[in-house]
Amino acid sequence: MKEFVIATNNKKKLSEIQRILAPLGIEPVTAADKGIDLGDVEENGSTFSENAYIKAKAAYDKCGLPVIADDSGLCVDALGGRPGIYSARYGGHDSPYTVKIGMLLDELKDVPAPDRTAHFSCAVCCILTSGEVIAVEGRCNGEIASAPSGDGGFGYDPVFTVNGKSFASLSSEEKDRLSHRGNALRMLYDELHSRKEDL
Repeated sequence: MKEFVIATNNKKKLSEIQRILAPLGIEPVTAADKGIDLGDVEENGSTFSENAYIKAKAAYDKCGLPVIADDSGLCVDALGGRPGIYSARYGGHDSPYTVKIGMLLDELKDVPAPDRTAHFSCAVCCILTSGEVIAVEGRCNGEIASAPSGDGGFGYDPVFTVNGKSFASLSSEEKDRLSHRGNALRMLYDELHSRKEDL
């Protein structure tokens, strides 16, 4: 198994990456697993793709190993695309997602169901070497429910619905098949598979 450092401390995100990339013989590990402190990286890009690259480059510069980083967020049409790249900072960076979700539902309280359309975006950046960078982006369209449901997933999953079911209500396999991150990671899988001899 070839180790790839995943620039995240989110164990559930790490598990998603593991499930999808494992057939390539890739073992995702966190920087902490390797005894590396990534520190605080300022995500000052204006797009998901730019922020994913910023995180990946910072991690690669510290560890010198293949790195995968992602930046993802929720874009709500009735809010002009907000919270978008600020999804993790919406309502305060350290506020729990129950608070963020409460704020989101409050902003949408007068928006009728047909107008509660939204999408999740996920940009993934993989740096294999200093001169070899792979960038992909996946998307999943859905709606914002009027109340949270389900006890799985993380982040905004309890209120993001596809075909009437929240992401938090789906099994891991169902979510992988539909999600923005699943879509992006399958694109990354295809790119890495085409270079398998170089891994």
